[in-house]
This record gives sequence, C-alpha cells and structure tokens, in this order.
Amino acid sequence: MAAPLSDGDRRKQISVRGIAGLGDVAEVRKSFNRHLHFTLVKDRNVATPRDYYFALAHTVRDHLVGRWIRTQQHYYERDPKRIYYLSLEFYMGRTLQNTMVNLGLQNACDEAIYQLGLDLEELEEIEEDAGLGNGGLGRLAACFLDSMATLGLAAYGYGIRYEFGIFNQKIVDGWQVEEADDWLRYGNPWEKARPEYMLPVHFYGRVEHTAEGVKWIDTQVVLAMPYDTPVPGYKNNTVNTMRLWSAKAPNDFNLQEFNMGDYIEAVLDRNLAENISRVLYPNDNFFEGKELRLKQEYFVVAATLQDIIRRFKSSKFGCRDPVRTCFETFPDKVAIQLNDTHPALSIPELMRILVDAWEITKRTCAYTNHTVLPEALERWPVSMFEKLLPRHLEIIYALNQMHLDRVAALYPGDIDRLRRMSVIEEGDCKRINMAHLCVIGSHAVNGVARIHSDIVKNSVFKDFYELEPEKFQNKTNGITPRRWLLLCNPGLADIIAEKIGEGFITDLSQLKKLLEFIDNETFIRDVAKVKQENKLKFAAYLEEQYKVKINPMSMFDVQVKRIHEYKRQLLNCLHAITLYNRIRCNPSKSFVPRTIMIGGKAAPGYHMAKMIIKLITSIGEVINNDPFVGDKLKVIFLENYRVSLAEKVIPAADLSQQISTAGTEASGTGNMKFMVNGALTIGTMDGANVEMAEEAGEENLFIFGMRVEDVEALDRKGYNAREYYESLPELRQAIDQIASGFFSPRDPGCFKDVVNMLMYHDRFKVFADYEAYIKCQGQVDQLFMDPREWTRKVIRNIACSGKFSSDRTITEYAREIWGVEPSATAIPPPNLPRN
Repeated sequence: MAAPLSDGDRRKQISVRGIAGLGDVAEVRKSFNRHLHFTLVKDRNVATPRDYYFALAHTVRDHLVGRWIRTQQHYYERDPKRIYYLSLEFYMGRTLQNTMVNLGLQNACDEAIYQLGLDLEELEEIEEDAGLGNGGLGRLAACFLDSMATLGLAAYGYGIRYEFGIFNQKIVDGWQVEEADDWLRYGNPWEKARPEYMLPVHFYGRVEHTAEGVKWIDTQVVLAMPYDTPVPGYKNNTVNTMRLWSAKAPNDFNLQEFNMGDYIEAVLDRNLAENISRVLYPNDNFFEGKELRLKQEYFVVAATLQDIIRRFKSSKFGCRDPVRTCFETFPDKVAIQLNDTHPALSIPELMRILVDAWEITKRTCAYTNHTVLPEALERWPVSMFEKLLPRHLEIIYALNQMHLDRVAALYPGDIDRLRRMSVIEEGDCKRINMAHLCVIGSHAVNGVARIHSDIVKNSVFKDFYELEPEKFQNKTNGITPRRWLLLCNPGLADIIAEKIGEGFITDLSQLKKLLEFIDNETFIRDVAKVKQENKLKFAAYLEEQYKVKINPMSMFDVQVKRIHEYKRQLLNCLHAITLYNRIRCNPSKSFVPRTIMIGGKAAPGYHMAKMIIKLITSIGEVINNDPFVGDKLKVIFLENYRVSLAEKVIPAADLSQQISTAGTEASGTGNMKFMVNGALTIGTMDGANVEMAEEAGEENLFIFGMRVEDVEALDRKGYNAREYYESLPELRQAIDQIASGFFSPRDPGCFKDVVNMLMYHDRFKVFADYEAYIKCQGQVDQLFMDPREWTRKVIRNIACSGKFSSDRTITEYAREIWGVEPSATAIPPPNLPRN
C-alpha cells in the first residue's frame, strides 16, 4: 500500500483541494472517533481497516445529510421543473473520495486521518465500486448526475439497485472467468432505505373492457422498495438524489399455496419476485430478449412514474398534500429523459396512467439514442408483451395505429414507408421496435456526438427525420471534470490551477487559457513531470497487483473499454505482433519502448470477445517472455477494468487508442478522459474523436483510416479481406502466426475462429485500416522521441478539451430539451439561515 505522504508533500497539496482549517480537522477527527466507537461491536476492541473506512464514510456522510435535506426543502418550496433521468445503468464507481472533493473536505480528512496514524488512500481502496453499469452508457449517467447537481438543477436519477452489478473479471490461463460482484456484502454506507415510499408494480393478468373503462386485472404484484443515494454538486451545497428500486415480494405473494398446505414453498417462491433486481444484464451494445430483462425495464418505469406523479401532485408551492389534480401543466413541471430505449415503457405507462394523454406524454418525454449497431436495438416479441404486459400491448397498438394513420395521410400509397416506420415489425415473430416507440412518443430525440446524430438523421431514423425534422438534436457527450481531473489527477489539476486559477473546475472551457503556456518551458517541464509521476505510481500498482514489472520510461499505450469487435482491439493486437516481428527481425536496432495495455470485459455469452481476450493474453505471454525483446515491448491485459482502475490508468497513459470503424462508435467518453488527462489520441474519425480533432486541430491527434464515406464506398464495392492479406506482407505474417499456433503452441487451432472471422466475416474491416494504422503508429514513435514537442501537443490537447465537460452537455439538455435554466446560486449551508 502507498506510504503516507510526508509533511512536505502534504503541504504542497493545497492549491485546488484548499487549505484545511484547524477547526475542520478537529471536527473530522472527533466525528471519526465517535463513528469508530459505534462501528465496533461490543466484544471486539481491535478495529479493522474496513471499520476505519466505514467510520470515515459516515463522518463524510454527516456533512451531506443536512445539505441533502435542505436541498429537498428548497425544491419543495420553490417548486421548480424537475428533471427525471431514467436509466437501467448507473456506473457510479466509488463514492468516498468524490464526496470529499465535491464538499471541499478532502484536505481536512487527509490531515485528520494522517494525525490518527492512518492513510487516506488505503481507506479509499477498501470501498467497493458500485458497478451498476456495463460501460459508457452507465458511466455517462453517473457523470450527468454530478453535473446536474453542480448546475443546481432539481434532478433525480432513477434506476435499479442491482444486488449484483457487473461481474468481476478474473483471468485464468489467459481466459476470462466471471465472478459475481457481491458489492453489498459489507453494506453500503451511502444509501438510505425508504420503505415508507414502497410502491406496487403489476405484471401478467388480463385486460377487461367494461362500461366504466379498461381494467387490467388478476395481476401479480411485486413491491418496489426505494434506496436513496445523495448526489452532491461541487461546493454549492446542492445535494440531489439517485433513487434505485429493489424488488420485494408482498407478504401474501403466492400464499394461496399455503391454503393447499404448501406454506414453505410459497415463502420460497418470494425469490421469483425478488429476482427482478438481483443482477445487471452484462451486455453492452447487444440486445438480449429475456423476459426477466423486460420485467426489469417495466419495474423501474412503473415505480418511477408513480413516484413522479406523487411528487407532481403534492409539490404546488411546497405543499406535501395532493393538491394538483389537473395534468395539463405536467410537462411544465416534469421532464423525463430516457437514457436509451431501456426505459421506453415510460411512454405507454404514462398513457395508461393519464388515460390517453398523448400530447402530455410527448411533451414530457425525450429520448437519447446511444448506438447505431442493429444488434443493439431492442425489439421485443409481441407474444412476450401479451403475457407480461397485456394492457401496454393494447396501448402500443393504438399509438402505432394513430402514428401510421398520420404517415399514410402525408404519404398516400407509400406502403413500404408504413412498413419501415411501424412500431410493430411483422414477420415470423412479430416484434415491437422500442426505438420507434421512443421516437414517436418523445418531443426530442438526440444522438451523443455530431457525427452520430447525423447518422441517426440520415440513416437509422431517416423516415422519422423527414416527418418531424425539428424533433432531432445533437448533444455531444461529456465527462465530469471533478472525478476525471480533480479526483484522479490532483497533480495535473494543481499545476493548471497555479497557472489559470480554479475556475476551470466548474467551467472547463477556461482550460483555453493554457494555450498561452504552450511554449512556457517551466509549464512544459511541470506537465511532463506530473505524467511521469503518474506513470511511476501506476507501474508500482501493476507490480503489486499483477506481479508485472514494466519500464516506466516506456510509452504507455492504452486501450481500455468493453471488448467488442467494433472497438477493434484486434487491430491493436496486429500492431503489437507487427512491432514484435520487427524487433525479432532486427534486435540491434533502436526502438521506442512501449507498454501496450488493453483492458475491458467481454459479455459472458459473446464468444468472439472472449477469444479476443485470450488472444491478447497469449500474445503477451510470448512477447513478455522473449529475451530478444526485453524492455522494448510489453503487452499487458488489465484484469477487471472498472471505474476505480480507470481513475489510475487514465492519468498515466501517454497514448489513447480510439480505433473503432468509422460510423460505429456513437461517441465514446473514455477518449475525453484521456484527452483532459494529457494523453494523445490515435484514432479514426468516429464518434466524439471528430469533435476532439476539430477542437485541438487534426494535426494534434494521430488520425488515420477510413472515414464514414470510405466505409460506405467499401460496402458498396464489397470488402475482401484476402486482398489486404495478400498485398501486405507484415499483415500476412501476423495472421499466419495467429493461425499456425505461434501464440498458442499448446493448442495450435485455438484462434481458428478469430482468423476465420477476420478473413471472411469481418463487419468492421480490420484489414482495411491496418496499413494506415501501422504507418500512423510510426508517427507516434517519431513524436515520442521528442519529449518537448510531445508535451507541447499534450498541453494543446488539455487546453482544447473544455468542450467535453458534462456540465456543457447538461446545460444544452437543460436549455434545449428540458426547458430549464442552470443556476449558479449556491443553497445556504445547513449552519446558516435558509433565507
């Protein structure tokens, strides 16, 4: 574990974290000791490291609670329009350090813990990641919650409190093995159960049409129990709420079994209901049409909408009794943002509750599209809906009919257009296209980077765009600078603050001021020094955790993201093999030393992704043990990549790999994290890379390969991988080595599926970009040999990364979709009067 900071080092850390007042330190110590006393069980007088962690977490939480209560009172009294962000994933990571940063408590806690003879970093490492997401989608939701609180918006995140989050990844003999993520094993000090707000959710049953109206009867009820987590803004005393639902069986669940004498069986059956919130589906950019998944989607929507309506009814001028009975003003007070199609059932559910209030529903809901990959779009079998949600199926049919009548009136006789635009897809298995439902049921539809939003308009939803062009928008993603700069890279944040002040923390565009210092020798030296310190620290971490020794002077070449064919980790593998062959061919030649690090999880059922991990580890096994290679090249697979590991590796990276086939990555946010932390990007013109190149200048990134129009032209012509294989000797050599078992001597046929895919079924055209990629990597080497010029480009990238703050993204959502204005006014702290 890291040694405690020396007094000298501690005193240096004052510019951004703030100087700790003696009163603050004394108060933290007193509170910590009190919590420790009550944490320890009576018969145990020796505290464990986990006891210390919990005592500190509760100490920090004490500072949140008063602000949390006051924020909610503030909203009740002022009755602002409330924003509801619905997401099946919230990839929060750890909470302790983030909370200390946002409350301005980090220095006081650091000093107090140091005085008690403990180490703050060691305590932070004890916390489990809240891994309630797969990748970009869930992490974006977490960044958005941080920004909404920092911008003073009355916002709520709603999702599911999965008992088991994204699996822990172990690498055993080079293969991925999944372990359950029992993150709640020791309890979660950041959440508060709210059983008083428990709500019923209905499934199954049948629909009756009566004179009094439509009735959904004979349903099975599951209870949704809310757990609230505070979400603090940055130093503005605003604390918003993330409310996650947990499934509970009602006490009479299946107890009719009891009347037949099988009471035990009836009680055991409660698990069937409670399974709804048991586990996160571990798929990223892939739709799995399981009934349990549809149950999860309706569960979160049904519970959330009841909660939203309860709050709407009682929130007039701060009144807590139901006073609003007219729903005409609902869209003026409520904005619901659907994070992808997973919460799409909000649309028919709102129609069910408000009885056919179509305009109200549309004005309330907005939809964010996150992918253009066809296999990722949700298309549920009608038969499954009929069984699980019969009333909603009727409503969807009615909505679709209304929609198609409108299309038919505007485009008479265009039967093919009606087929393309229908929410119901005919065929062997009738399906409901959830993206189409979202588009017709929302007043705004947005993509997450400019190039992606253009593809959405011109291709994925082309017909819908022609029908209602005003509905379509772009909202380029962003990341929170609090976690992704201040928290994970304090050294860099400090030297930036010394030069331009602390305003960049809440206005990242102020980083532009660093352009003045691109030729400042002191600043160039300081930036390079911070990077080197981060690399040394990460190298020490790798040695401790993975027993891998790496050269901290080598280029840290990093690709961390979900393992997927479209993200093209295979292209990275081919570069590693090509470098290896060049070193073997000419061992006396001087090479720029590189440590290639690849990390990420593969969906458990995704065979090719698991083979890619095995290939990476096998290549590493050969290269890392070849005496001819030595320190010149290492290939490391970063096991169990997650938020807390990202916070360590991103500040240490020299080169960031963002190499998806043009037109496949909607945005990417890892690319932004690397940019603001001083790594240079090698990438295709895809997703947000396009806007990053625009902000920093294309010459300050390493851009290579086909553009979207080139990919389309190649599709028209027909992609033939063999042509590239036969015309590029280094590519051919690499593929032959993989195919022959050079990297898998104990199982020579191990990678036949990978080779077969690359040669004959590669949708993502790895070979087509190989030559340009290898050439571009040569330019990376050239620049890395000139440290001063490299660092100047790094500074330019950092200076031009301001656009990619989630504060900017959320400000655009607020003004252009939700119709609210961010507020810079801080709520008075709990120790001051409210007015």
